[in-house]
Order: sequence, then structure tokens, then C-alpha cells
Amino acid sequence: MLRFTTAILATFTLAPMALAGTEYPLTLTSCGHEITFDKAPDSVVSVGQSTTEILYMLGLADKVAGTALWINPVLPEFEEVDAKVERLADNAPSFESVLAKKPELVVTAYEWMIGPQGAVGTREMFDDARIPSWIMPTECIGKDNTQSMDGTRTVMFDTATLYKGIEELATIFDVQDRGAEVIADLKARETAAVEKAKALNLPEDVSGLFWYSSADIEIDPYIAGVNAAPGWMLSKLGVKNVVGSQEEWPTVGWETIAKADPTFIVAAEMNRRRFPADDIAVKRGFLTSDPVTSQMEAVRHDRILTMPANAMDPSVRSIYGLESLAESLAGFDLK
Repeated sequence: MLRFTTAILATFTLAPMALAGTEYPLTLTSCGHEITFDKAPDSVVSVGQSTTEILYMLGLADKVAGTALWINPVLPEFEEVDAKVERLADNAPSFESVLAKKPELVVTAYEWMIGPQGAVGTREMFDDARIPSWIMPTECIGKDNTQSMDGTRTVMFDTATLYKGIEELATIFDVQDRGAEVIADLKARETAAVEKAKALNLPEDVSGLFWYSSADIEIDPYIAGVNAAPGWMLSKLGVKNVVGSQEEWPTVGWETIAKADPTFIVAAEMNRRRFPADDIAVKRGFLTSDPVTSQMEAVRHDRILTMPANAMDPSVRSIYGLESLAESLAGFDLK
């Protein structure tokens, strides 16, 4: 199992100079939508675990009036503060429940939550309610969300968009120094994980597959495309993704996957139970018992890894996933 650690890396650099404070009014463009702040928001509703955890990292837990759309437990160091924040819904909250919290800002990592076909509401609905709505840059830079809910990435996910999002949130709330500290730590962890993978000198034919879930265990699974966050992980580690689609989570037949015969499989672990295959035990049971999948190299050599599902979406957890995957590969005999 991939194990996650959130310990801060020790660094031996001088403390950075204090950054200038935010000048209000502040106007930003979020996924093509202009928003303006006259002051730092006193309250925020976060629709999504990834944005909520970023707010906690920035020391803004006391400003989070409500949260929703969770798929894994909160990071251990935030259990205490998260317990004090109201969970509006495990999935998509209603527009009315968000408005009831009277937030001065609503944030999300997903345009399918707040966007043209938003499950919560549209940008215009929040504009009419005089509530700025902000979406993580990871959702719209290098990505087309017009054709499907998951969207298609025109270029591979890049952590630069993640860092841009953290920086923007820090600027909105006038906590730039804390934002710089968070970004510096994440960049250091990303660099260390890549260097660890490089030191492994993995053979060129090592390949991987990321399995999120399946609408039904007997049909084609949702597999990470080459430009998705897991595709970025594999690229950083010098490992081939056996799926070539640019979609975030295309469906691919197990017969096709078996022909590609990945060296290892990373299966998503989550609390959600929308589909039977959301259960990691069901995933493992299928892989080891199905006549086709049980013959794959990854299954025969017990190279089935697990990773929290939210690490497979563009988020801070993606960097933790990169770290853990590098550690797991170091434990395999792939020479």
C-alpha cells in the first residue's frame, strides 16, 4: 500500500523576506470569469476536499463556514480543525445550502460543480447572489471541459497550475507569506521524489496503470489518461502509462489493458460507495480472480498498489502520491 506522509522536509535555506500584502480592491480572472474583492473574505464555503485542505494549510480553517464533496479522510494533521467545520454534503451540496452559510467566497476544484452545467450552481447564479466564485487553475489551464464532465486535458497536468492556485488563494486572503511557505515545501517534496526515482535507474519497459473505479465491476474501468495527474506522476518517475488517451478518466477494456500488460497497477482507495468498484477490496478481488486480469504481470507478481483517490485528482495530494509511488517502486525488484 502506498503510504502518505505529511512531514515537513527539513531545509537549510534562509527564511524568505516577507511578501507585500494584498492591495484591495483585488480583481482576478478565475477560469475566464472575473471576480473582485474589496477586502479579504471573512468566510468561505469550499466545495471539494482538495480546496478545503489547501485552505487549512494556509491557516484559514477559522474562515471555512462549510465544506462538501469529500472522498477520503482529511489529512491527519487537520482532523481537529476539520471536525469543527460543517460538512454540507459528502457529495454536491445544494445551491441553497451554500447560500445559507452566507459566505463571502465560494471555491472549488471542479467546473462541473460550479460552472456552465454546475451541479451546485453556475457562476452567474453566484454573481446574482453577490458571492465571488473561484475555481482552481488546475481545472481550466490546459483543459477543455466543454465536451464531458471530466474534461479533456490538452496538455499534461503541471504542478505549476497547483502552485498558482495556492498563490491566488493566499493573495485573496492576504496570507502571502504562508502561501509561499506551503509552495516551497511542496516544491521541495516534488523534487526529492523525482530524484529518488531517477536513482532507481528503472528499465525503459516499466509501465503503470491507474484504476479509479468502474460503473460496474464487469464493464470497462475508468483508467487515468496520459495527461491526468497520475499520468504526470508516471512521467515524472520515468514510467510509461499504458493508456494513451487525453481524457482524464477514459473507459478502457480489460482485454486491451491485459495486452498492454502493465508492470504495476495503482488502484484508488476511497470512502465513496457510488459504485461497487469504489471498494478497494472489490478491486483486488476482481484483479486476482478474473481470467483475463489475473494473468497480468502486475497481478501475478503482486504489484497492486493502493492510493487515496483524491491524490489521483490534481491536488496537493498528487505530490504526496508521487512521493509514495517513488518509495513503492524502490521496493520492487524491477532490474
